[in-house]
Amino acid sequence: MTGSIRTPIPAAGRWLSALVVVGALMLGAAAQQPAQAQNGAPASFADMAERLLPAVVNISTTTTLGGERGPQMPQFPPGSPFEDFFREFFDRQQAPSVPRRATSLGSGFVIDGDDGYIVTNNHVIEGAEEVTVILQDDTALTAEVIGRDPKTDVAVLKVDNDEELPSVQWGDSDTARVGDWVIAIGNPFGLGGTVTAGIISARARNINAGPYDNFIQTDASINRGNSGGPLFDMDGRVVGVNTAIYSPAGGGSVGIGFATPSNLARNVVEDLIEYGEVKRGWLGVRIQTVTDEIADSLGLEGAQGALVASVQPDGPAAAAGIQPGDVILRWDDQAINEMRNLPKAVAETEIGRTVDVIVWRDGERRTIDVEVAELQEEEAAAFAGEPNGNGPTPEQTGSEVPALGLSVQPLDLEARETYGIPDDVQTGVVVSDLSTDSDAAQKGIRPGDVIAEVNQTRVSSAAEIREQVAQARDNGRKSVLLMVQGDTGSRFVAVRIGEEG
Repeated sequence: MTGSIRTPIPAAGRWLSALVVVGALMLGAAAQQPAQAQNGAPASFADMAERLLPAVVNISTTTTLGGERGPQMPQFPPGSPFEDFFREFFDRQQAPSVPRRATSLGSGFVIDGDDGYIVTNNHVIEGAEEVTVILQDDTALTAEVIGRDPKTDVAVLKVDNDEELPSVQWGDSDTARVGDWVIAIGNPFGLGGTVTAGIISARARNINAGPYDNFIQTDASINRGNSGGPLFDMDGRVVGVNTAIYSPAGGGSVGIGFATPSNLARNVVEDLIEYGEVKRGWLGVRIQTVTDEIADSLGLEGAQGALVASVQPDGPAAAAGIQPGDVILRWDDQAINEMRNLPKAVAETEIGRTVDVIVWRDGERRTIDVEVAELQEEEAAAFAGEPNGNGPTPEQTGSEVPALGLSVQPLDLEARETYGIPDDVQTGVVVSDLSTDSDAAQKGIRPGDVIAEVNQTRVSSAAEIREQVAQARDNGRKSVLLMVQGDTGSRFVAVRIGEEG
Protein backbone atom coordinates (compact mmCIF):
# COMPACT_ATOMS: atom_id res chain seq x y z
CA MET A 1 0.00 0.00 0.00
CA THR A 2 1.37 3.27 -1.09
CA GLY A 3 1.32 6.26 1.32
CA SER A 4 3.36 8.96 3.08
CA ILE A 5 5.15 8.44 6.30
CA ARG A 6 4.08 10.93 8.99
CA THR A 7 6.14 11.63 12.05
CA PRO A 8 4.02 12.10 15.17
CA ILE A 9 4.21 15.58 16.69
CA PRO A 10 4.60 15.85 20.46
CA ALA A 11 2.16 18.01 22.42
CA ALA A 12 4.63 20.90 22.73
CA GLY A 13 5.34 20.57 19.04
CA ARG A 14 1.63 20.71 18.25
CA TRP A 15 1.36 24.00 20.15
CA LEU A 16 4.36 25.36 18.24
CA SER A 17 2.86 24.29 14.93
CA ALA A 18 -0.40 25.97 15.84
CA LEU A 19 1.45 29.23 16.57
CA VAL A 20 3.26 28.97 13.26
CA VAL A 21 -0.03 28.47 11.43
CA VAL A 22 -1.65 31.43 13.20
CA GLY A 23 1.39 33.57 12.46
CA ALA A 24 1.25 32.61 8.81
CA LEU A 25 -2.43 33.51 8.66
CA MET A 26 -1.73 36.89 10.25
CA LEU A 27 1.08 37.57 7.79
CA GLY A 28 -1.19 36.61 4.94
CA ALA A 29 -3.88 38.99 6.16
CA ALA A 30 -1.30 41.75 6.60
CA ALA A 31 -0.08 41.21 3.07
CA GLN A 32 -3.58 42.06 1.85
CA GLN A 33 -3.62 45.37 3.84
CA PRO A 34 -1.76 48.65 3.09
CA ALA A 35 1.65 49.01 4.69
CA GLN A 36 1.28 50.08 8.31
CA ALA A 37 2.95 53.08 9.86
CA GLN A 38 6.32 52.39 11.42
CA ASN A 39 8.08 54.77 13.80
CA GLY A 40 5.37 57.38 13.20
CA ALA A 41 5.68 57.34 9.40
CA PRO A 42 2.22 57.47 7.79
CA ALA A 43 1.13 54.57 5.64
CA SER A 44 -0.30 57.01 3.10
CA PHE A 45 -1.07 60.71 2.76
CA ALA A 46 -4.02 60.03 0.47
CA ASP A 47 -6.87 60.49 2.95
CA MET A 48 -5.42 63.69 4.36
CA ALA A 49 -4.64 65.09 0.91
CA GLU A 50 -8.17 64.36 -0.28
CA ARG A 51 -9.58 66.22 2.71
CA LEU A 52 -7.26 69.26 2.46
CA LEU A 53 -6.99 69.84 -1.29
CA PRO A 54 -10.35 71.66 -1.66
CA ALA A 55 -9.21 74.37 0.80
CA VAL A 56 -6.02 75.16 -1.12
CA VAL A 57 -6.45 77.62 -3.99
CA ASN A 58 -4.48 78.81 -6.97
CA ILE A 59 -3.90 82.55 -7.24
CA SER A 60 -3.48 84.36 -10.54
CA THR A 61 -2.46 88.02 -10.65
CA THR A 62 -2.44 90.39 -13.60
CA THR A 63 -0.39 93.55 -14.03
CA THR A 64 -0.37 95.93 -16.96
CA LEU A 65 3.11 96.83 -18.13
CA GLY A 66 3.18 100.14 -19.96
CA GLY A 67 5.01 100.53 -23.26
CA GLU A 68 8.44 102.14 -23.16
CA ARG A 69 9.36 105.03 -25.38
CA GLY A 70 12.37 104.94 -27.64
CA PRO A 71 15.68 106.82 -27.32
CA GLN A 72 15.76 110.59 -27.13
CA MET A 73 16.79 112.62 -30.18
CA PRO A 74 20.20 114.31 -29.79
CA GLN A 75 20.25 118.07 -29.47
CA PHE A 76 21.39 120.02 -32.52
CA PRO A 77 22.11 123.74 -32.91
CA PRO A 78 19.06 125.73 -34.16
CA GLY A 79 18.75 125.50 -37.94
CA SER A 80 21.08 122.51 -38.19
CA PRO A 81 20.48 120.46 -41.39
CA PHE A 82 20.56 117.32 -39.27
CA GLU A 83 17.56 118.38 -37.16
CA ASP A 84 14.83 117.65 -39.75
CA PHE A 85 16.67 114.53 -40.93
CA PHE A 86 16.69 112.93 -37.48
CA ARG A 87 13.31 114.21 -36.26
CA GLU A 88 11.24 111.92 -38.44
CA PHE A 89 13.33 108.89 -37.44
CA PHE A 90 13.12 109.59 -33.70
CA ASP A 91 9.42 110.41 -33.85
CA ARG A 92 8.80 106.92 -35.12
CA GLN A 93 10.98 105.48 -32.36
CA GLN A 94 9.21 107.55 -29.72
CA ALA A 95 5.83 105.97 -30.36
CA PRO A 96 5.09 103.93 -27.20
CA SER A 97 4.80 100.21 -27.59
CA VAL A 98 1.45 98.56 -26.91
CA PRO A 99 0.97 97.93 -23.17
CA ARG A 100 0.99 94.26 -22.29
CA ARG A 101 -0.55 92.32 -19.42
CA ALA A 102 1.72 90.11 -17.35
CA THR A 103 0.32 87.20 -15.35
CA SER A 104 1.92 85.42 -12.42
CA LEU A 105 0.81 82.45 -10.35
CA GLY A 106 0.90 81.52 -6.69
CA SER A 107 -0.95 79.60 -4.00
CA GLY A 108 -3.13 80.29 -0.99
CA PHE A 109 -5.47 78.62 1.48
CA VAL A 110 -8.90 79.37 2.91
CA ILE A 111 -9.00 80.02 6.66
CA ASP A 112 -12.63 81.22 6.88
CA GLY A 113 -15.09 79.57 4.52
CA ASP A 114 -18.06 81.72 5.59
CA ASP A 115 -16.42 85.10 5.00
CA GLY A 116 -14.08 83.93 2.24
CA TYR A 117 -10.75 84.92 3.82
CA ILE A 118 -7.67 83.51 2.11
CA VAL A 119 -4.02 83.64 3.17
CA THR A 120 -1.13 83.97 0.72
CA ASN A 121 2.27 85.64 0.41
CA ASN A 122 2.60 89.37 -0.05
CA HIS A 123 5.03 88.89 -2.94
CA VAL A 124 2.39 86.84 -4.78
CA ILE A 125 -0.04 89.77 -5.03
CA GLU A 126 2.29 92.78 -4.68
CA GLY A 127 1.72 95.32 -7.46
CA ALA A 128 -1.15 93.33 -8.94
CA GLU A 129 -4.06 95.16 -10.56
CA GLU A 130 -6.29 92.10 -10.61
CA VAL A 131 -6.22 89.08 -8.29
CA THR A 132 -8.15 85.93 -9.18
CA VAL A 133 -8.63 82.95 -6.88
CA ILE A 134 -9.18 79.61 -8.61
CA LEU A 135 -10.81 76.86 -6.57
CA GLN A 136 -10.20 73.14 -6.92
CA ASP A 137 -13.24 72.80 -9.21
CA ASP A 138 -11.78 75.55 -11.47
CA THR A 139 -14.25 78.17 -10.27
CA ALA A 140 -12.59 81.58 -10.68
CA LEU A 141 -13.41 84.31 -8.15
CA THR A 142 -12.23 87.91 -8.13
CA ALA A 143 -10.40 88.65 -4.88
CA GLU A 144 -10.09 91.80 -2.81
CA VAL A 145 -6.80 92.50 -1.02
CA ILE A 146 -7.73 93.01 2.64
CA GLY A 147 -4.21 93.75 3.84
CA ARG A 148 -0.59 92.80 3.41
CA ASP A 149 2.58 92.85 5.50
CA PRO A 150 5.87 93.02 3.57
CA LYS A 151 7.93 92.43 6.72
CA THR A 152 6.59 88.89 7.12
CA ASP A 153 5.54 88.45 3.45
CA VAL A 154 1.94 87.63 4.46
CA ALA A 155 -1.23 88.89 2.77
CA VAL A 156 -4.97 88.33 3.21
CA LEU A 157 -7.53 88.18 0.38
CA LYS A 158 -11.31 88.01 0.44
CA VAL A 159 -13.69 86.44 -2.06
CA ASP A 160 -17.47 86.33 -2.27
CA ASN A 161 -19.07 82.98 -2.99
CA ASP A 162 -22.64 81.73 -2.81
CA GLU A 163 -21.61 78.66 -0.85
CA GLU A 164 -19.31 78.21 2.13
CA LEU A 165 -15.78 77.40 1.01
CA PRO A 166 -13.81 74.46 2.41
CA SER A 167 -11.32 75.78 4.94
CA VAL A 168 -8.40 74.65 7.08
CA GLN A 169 -7.34 75.41 10.64
CA TRP A 170 -4.16 76.82 12.08
CA GLY A 171 -1.78 74.53 13.93
CA ASP A 172 0.78 75.31 16.63
CA SER A 173 4.17 75.83 14.99
CA ASP A 174 5.87 76.09 18.38
CA THR A 175 5.24 72.40 18.98
CA ALA A 176 6.56 71.34 15.57
CA ARG A 177 9.81 69.42 15.92
CA VAL A 178 12.70 68.77 13.60
CA GLY A 179 11.99 65.41 11.96
CA ASP A 180 8.19 65.73 12.03
CA TRP A 181 6.36 64.76 8.84
CA VAL A 182 4.75 67.61 6.87
CA ILE A 183 3.03 67.96 3.51
CA ALA A 184 2.90 70.99 1.22
CA ILE A 185 0.04 71.66 -1.17
CA GLY A 186 0.18 74.31 -3.86
CA ASN A 187 0.40 75.42 -7.46
CA PRO A 188 4.00 74.83 -8.60
CA PHE A 189 4.68 76.10 -12.11
CA GLY A 190 0.92 76.55 -12.54
CA LEU A 191 0.22 72.84 -12.36
CA GLY A 192 -2.22 73.26 -9.46
CA GLY A 193 -3.33 70.81 -6.77
CA THR A 194 0.14 69.38 -6.18
CA VAL A 195 0.92 67.50 -2.95
CA THR A 196 4.48 66.93 -1.74
CA ALA A 197 5.72 65.38 1.48
CA GLY A 198 8.81 65.69 3.62
CA ILE A 199 9.95 66.50 7.11
CA ILE A 200 10.81 69.60 9.08
CA SER A 201 14.52 69.93 8.45
CA ALA A 202 15.26 72.84 10.80
CA ARG A 203 13.61 75.60 12.77
CA ALA A 204 14.20 79.29 13.43
CA ARG A 205 16.07 79.86 10.17
CA ASN A 206 17.22 83.40 9.40
CA ILE A 207 17.46 83.92 5.62
CA ASN A 208 17.71 87.73 5.77
CA ALA A 209 14.27 88.16 4.26
CA GLY A 210 13.09 90.59 6.93
CA PRO A 211 13.44 91.76 10.53
CA TYR A 212 11.30 88.93 11.91
CA ASP A 213 12.87 85.94 10.17
CA ASN A 214 12.07 82.72 12.00
CA PHE A 215 11.45 80.26 9.17
CA ILE A 216 10.65 76.56 9.29
CA GLN A 217 12.91 74.70 6.87
CA THR A 218 11.50 71.67 5.08
CA ASP A 219 12.59 69.21 2.42
CA ALA A 220 9.03 68.81 1.09
CA SER A 221 9.34 69.89 -2.56
CA ILE A 222 8.48 73.57 -2.95
CA ASN A 223 8.87 75.27 -6.32
CA ARG A 224 7.85 78.47 -8.06
CA GLY A 225 4.12 78.85 -7.66
CA ASN A 226 4.04 77.15 -4.26
CA SER A 227 4.47 80.55 -2.60
CA GLY A 228 1.60 81.30 -0.24
CA GLY A 229 0.50 77.69 0.04
CA PRO A 230 0.12 75.81 3.33
CA LEU A 231 2.52 73.46 5.09
CA PHE A 232 0.46 70.91 7.04
CA ASP A 233 1.28 68.73 10.02
CA MET A 234 -0.05 65.19 10.32
CA ASP A 235 -3.23 66.45 11.94
CA GLY A 236 -4.02 68.43 8.80
CA ARG A 237 -3.39 71.78 10.47
CA VAL A 238 -1.38 74.61 8.96
CA VAL A 239 2.00 74.96 10.68
CA GLY A 240 3.57 77.19 8.03
CA VAL A 241 3.04 79.37 4.97
CA ASN A 242 5.41 78.31 2.18
CA THR A 243 7.38 81.42 1.34
CA ALA A 244 10.85 80.85 -0.14
CA ILE A 245 13.23 78.25 -1.48
CA TYR A 246 16.96 77.87 -1.75
CA SER A 247 17.47 77.18 -5.41
CA PRO A 248 20.18 77.01 -8.09
CA ALA A 249 20.11 79.36 -11.06
CA GLY A 250 17.56 77.20 -12.86
CA GLY A 251 14.99 77.77 -10.13
CA GLY A 252 14.24 74.14 -9.24
CA SER A 253 13.77 72.61 -5.82
CA VAL A 254 16.82 71.13 -4.13
CA GLY A 255 15.02 70.14 -0.95
CA ILE A 256 15.52 73.38 0.98
CA GLY A 257 12.28 75.29 1.39
CA PHE A 258 11.21 77.84 3.98
CA ALA A 259 7.81 78.47 5.54
CA THR A 260 6.67 81.29 7.81
CA PRO A 261 5.64 79.67 11.13
CA SER A 262 1.88 79.56 11.69
CA ASN A 263 2.06 81.26 15.08
CA LEU A 264 3.71 84.30 13.49
CA ALA A 265 1.50 84.27 10.38
CA ARG A 266 -1.70 83.83 12.39
CA ASN A 267 -1.09 86.98 14.46
CA VAL A 268 -0.35 88.94 11.30
CA VAL A 269 -3.47 87.62 9.57
CA GLU A 270 -5.71 88.49 12.52
CA ASP A 271 -4.39 92.08 12.56
CA LEU A 272 -4.79 92.45 8.80
CA ILE A 273 -8.40 91.29 8.97
CA GLU A 274 -9.25 93.50 11.96
CA TYR A 275 -7.22 96.63 11.24
CA GLY A 276 -5.98 96.33 7.65
CA GLU A 277 -2.44 96.61 9.00
CA VAL A 278 -0.21 94.93 11.55
CA LYS A 279 0.14 96.46 15.01
CA ARG A 280 3.52 95.69 16.59
CA GLY A 281 5.14 96.39 19.90
CA TRP A 282 7.93 98.96 20.11
CA LEU A 283 10.83 99.33 22.55
CA GLY A 284 12.82 102.23 21.09
CA VAL A 285 16.39 100.95 21.10
CA ARG A 286 19.14 100.43 18.59
CA ILE A 287 20.87 97.10 19.15
CA GLN A 288 23.89 95.14 18.04
CA THR A 289 25.34 91.66 18.39
CA VAL A 290 27.18 90.60 21.52
CA THR A 291 30.46 89.08 20.35
CA ASP A 292 32.76 86.95 22.49
CA GLU A 293 35.06 89.92 22.96
CA ILE A 294 32.20 92.21 23.99
CA ALA A 295 30.97 89.59 26.43
CA ASP A 296 34.47 89.29 27.90
CA SER A 297 34.80 93.05 28.27
CA LEU A 298 31.48 93.18 30.15
CA GLY A 299 32.20 90.19 32.36
CA LEU A 300 29.29 88.36 30.74
CA GLU A 301 29.48 84.59 30.54
CA GLY A 302 29.38 83.79 26.84
CA ALA A 303 28.08 85.76 23.86
CA GLN A 304 24.36 86.17 24.47
CA GLY A 305 21.63 88.77 24.43
CA ALA A 306 21.23 92.03 22.52
CA LEU A 307 23.55 94.94 23.27
CA VAL A 308 21.79 98.31 23.46
CA ALA A 309 23.82 100.73 21.32
CA SER A 310 21.50 103.71 21.77
CA VAL A 311 18.12 104.57 23.26
CA GLN A 312 15.51 106.74 21.57
CA PRO A 313 14.78 109.63 23.97
CA ASP A 314 10.98 109.46 23.70
CA GLY A 315 10.71 105.67 23.55
CA PRO A 316 9.52 103.09 26.10
CA ALA A 317 13.07 101.94 26.86
CA ALA A 318 14.17 105.44 27.86
CA ALA A 319 11.12 105.88 30.05
CA ALA A 320 11.86 102.58 31.80
CA GLY A 321 15.53 103.38 32.42
CA ILE A 322 17.23 101.10 29.90
CA GLN A 323 20.65 102.55 29.04
CA PRO A 324 23.20 102.25 26.23
CA GLY A 325 25.57 99.45 27.17
CA ASP A 326 22.85 97.29 28.74
CA VAL A 327 22.67 93.77 27.40
CA ILE A 328 19.07 92.54 27.19
CA LEU A 329 19.14 88.89 28.26
CA ARG A 330 15.46 88.17 28.71
CA TRP A 331 12.23 89.68 27.45
CA ASP A 332 9.22 88.66 29.53
CA ASP A 333 9.41 84.86 29.56
CA GLN A 334 11.67 84.57 26.50
CA ALA A 335 15.43 84.17 26.67
CA ILE A 336 17.21 86.46 24.20
CA ASN A 337 20.01 84.13 23.17
CA GLU A 338 21.04 86.31 20.25
CA MET A 339 20.32 89.79 18.97
CA ARG A 340 17.79 88.88 16.28
CA ASN A 341 15.46 87.27 18.86
CA LEU A 342 14.65 90.65 20.43
CA PRO A 343 12.84 92.49 17.56
CA LYS A 344 10.52 89.52 17.06
CA ALA A 345 9.79 89.16 20.78
CA VAL A 346 9.03 92.87 21.15
CA ALA A 347 6.92 93.03 17.99
CA GLU A 348 4.69 90.16 19.16
CA THR A 349 4.08 91.70 22.60
CA GLU A 350 0.65 93.19 23.24
CA ILE A 351 0.71 96.98 23.03
CA GLY A 352 0.31 98.66 26.42
CA ARG A 353 1.44 95.59 28.33
CA THR A 354 4.17 95.90 30.98
CA VAL A 355 6.85 93.22 30.75
CA ASP A 356 9.85 92.26 32.86
CA VAL A 357 13.12 92.82 31.03
CA ILE A 358 16.34 91.35 32.45
CA VAL A 359 19.48 93.28 31.50
CA TRP A 360 23.17 92.88 32.27
CA ARG A 361 24.62 96.09 33.71
CA ASP A 362 27.75 96.73 35.78
CA GLY A 363 28.47 93.03 36.09
CA GLU A 364 25.06 91.96 37.38
CA ARG A 365 21.55 91.15 36.26
CA ARG A 366 18.83 93.72 36.79
CA THR A 367 15.09 93.54 36.16
CA ILE A 368 13.42 96.54 34.53
CA ASP A 369 9.68 96.95 33.93
CA VAL A 370 8.91 98.26 30.43
CA GLU A 371 5.51 99.32 29.09
CA VAL A 372 5.38 98.39 25.41
CA ALA A 373 4.25 101.07 22.96
CA GLU A 374 2.95 100.73 19.42
CA LEU A 375 5.43 100.79 16.56
CA GLN A 376 4.30 103.50 14.17
CA GLU A 377 7.08 102.84 11.68
CA GLU A 378 10.20 100.73 11.57
CA GLU A 379 12.97 102.09 13.77
CA ALA A 380 15.41 104.11 11.68
CA ALA A 381 18.29 101.73 12.35
CA ALA A 382 17.40 98.41 13.95
CA PHE A 383 20.96 97.21 14.01
CA ALA A 384 24.32 98.88 14.40
CA GLY A 385 25.74 99.87 11.04
CA GLU A 386 29.22 99.35 9.76
CA PRO A 387 31.49 102.35 9.40
CA ASN A 388 32.00 103.42 5.81
CA GLY A 389 35.67 104.24 6.16
CA ASN A 390 35.30 107.53 4.28
CA GLY A 391 36.00 109.84 7.21
CA PRO A 392 38.79 112.41 7.06
CA THR A 393 42.31 111.29 7.93
CA PRO A 394 44.39 114.45 8.33
CA GLU A 395 47.90 114.27 9.72
CA GLN A 396 47.17 115.07 13.35
CA THR A 397 48.61 113.73 16.57
CA GLY A 398 47.18 113.52 20.05
CA SER A 399 47.66 111.70 23.28
CA GLU A 400 48.53 108.06 22.70
CA VAL A 401 46.86 104.94 24.05
CA PRO A 402 49.48 102.34 23.04
CA ALA A 403 47.54 99.36 24.40
CA LEU A 404 44.76 100.09 21.89
CA GLY A 405 46.97 101.29 19.06
CA LEU A 406 45.39 104.72 18.75
CA SER A 407 45.77 108.39 19.64
CA VAL A 408 43.09 110.82 20.74
CA GLN A 409 42.55 114.57 21.05
CA PRO A 410 40.03 116.71 22.94
CA LEU A 411 36.52 117.15 21.57
CA ASP A 412 36.87 120.87 20.90
CA LEU A 413 35.83 123.33 18.21
CA GLU A 414 38.88 122.52 16.08
CA ALA A 415 38.12 118.80 16.15
CA ARG A 416 34.46 119.43 15.33
CA GLU A 417 35.38 121.53 12.29
CA THR A 418 38.09 119.14 11.12
CA TYR A 419 35.99 115.99 11.31
CA GLY A 420 32.47 117.40 10.96
CA ILE A 421 31.36 116.16 14.38
CA PRO A 422 27.73 117.21 15.03
CA ASP A 423 26.75 119.36 17.99
CA ASP A 424 24.66 116.64 19.60
CA VAL A 425 27.86 114.69 20.35
CA GLN A 426 28.74 116.34 23.66
CA THR A 427 31.24 114.13 25.47
CA GLY A 428 34.25 111.97 24.76
CA VAL A 429 37.57 112.20 22.94
CA VAL A 430 38.26 112.22 19.22
CA VAL A 431 40.35 109.52 17.56
CA SER A 432 43.13 111.36 15.73
CA ASP A 433 45.33 108.47 14.58
CA LEU A 434 45.44 104.66 14.55
CA SER A 435 47.97 101.97 13.83
CA THR A 436 46.84 100.27 10.64
CA ASP A 437 47.48 96.84 12.14
CA SER A 438 45.69 97.59 15.41
CA ASP A 439 42.59 95.71 16.47
CA ALA A 440 40.75 99.05 16.69
CA ALA A 441 41.44 99.74 13.01
CA GLN A 442 40.42 96.20 12.07
CA LYS A 443 37.13 96.71 13.94
CA GLY A 444 36.32 99.77 11.82
CA ILE A 445 37.31 102.62 14.13
CA ARG A 446 38.49 105.61 12.08
CA PRO A 447 40.00 109.04 12.71
CA GLY A 448 37.16 111.39 13.55
CA ASP A 449 35.24 108.81 15.58
CA VAL A 450 34.43 109.87 19.12
CA ILE A 451 35.12 107.50 22.01
CA ALA A 452 32.45 108.39 24.59
CA GLU A 453 32.85 105.49 27.00
CA VAL A 454 35.32 102.78 27.92
CA ASN A 455 33.88 99.83 29.80
CA GLN A 456 30.67 101.82 30.30
CA THR A 457 32.57 104.66 31.98
CA ARG A 458 32.60 108.10 30.34
CA VAL A 459 36.02 109.35 29.31
CA SER A 460 37.32 112.79 28.38
CA SER A 461 41.08 112.22 28.06
CA ALA A 462 43.66 109.67 27.00
CA ALA A 463 44.65 109.26 30.65
CA GLU A 464 41.14 108.12 31.56
CA ILE A 465 41.18 105.61 28.70
CA ARG A 466 44.55 104.24 29.86
CA GLU A 467 43.18 103.95 33.39
CA GLN A 468 40.22 101.87 32.19
CA VAL A 469 42.53 99.68 30.10
CA ALA A 470 44.79 99.06 33.09
CA GLN A 471 41.82 98.20 35.29
CA ALA A 472 40.50 95.74 32.71
CA ARG A 473 43.92 94.10 32.47
CA ASP A 474 44.10 93.78 36.27
CA ASN A 475 40.69 92.08 36.21
CA GLY A 476 41.96 89.52 33.71
CA ARG A 477 40.03 90.97 30.76
CA LYS A 478 41.47 90.61 27.28
CA SER A 479 39.53 93.49 25.75
CA VAL A 480 37.78 96.74 26.59
CA LEU A 481 34.37 97.87 25.40
CA LEU A 482 34.37 101.24 23.63
CA MET A 483 31.24 103.24 22.93
CA VAL A 484 32.02 104.93 19.62
CA GLN A 485 30.06 107.65 17.82
CA GLY A 486 30.76 108.09 14.13
CA ASP A 487 29.20 108.46 10.71
CA THR A 488 26.84 105.53 11.33
CA GLY A 489 25.72 106.65 14.79
CA SER A 490 26.56 105.11 18.16
CA ARG A 491 27.90 101.58 18.41
CA PHE A 492 29.87 99.42 20.82
CA VAL A 493 33.22 97.98 19.80
CA ALA A 494 35.26 95.46 21.81
CA VAL A 495 38.95 96.14 21.23
CA ARG A 496 41.69 93.74 22.30
CA ILE A 497 44.23 95.04 24.77
CA GLY A 498 47.72 95.04 23.29
CA GLU A 499 50.97 94.12 24.93
CA GLU A 500 52.08 97.68 25.56
CA GLY A 501 50.31 99.83 28.05
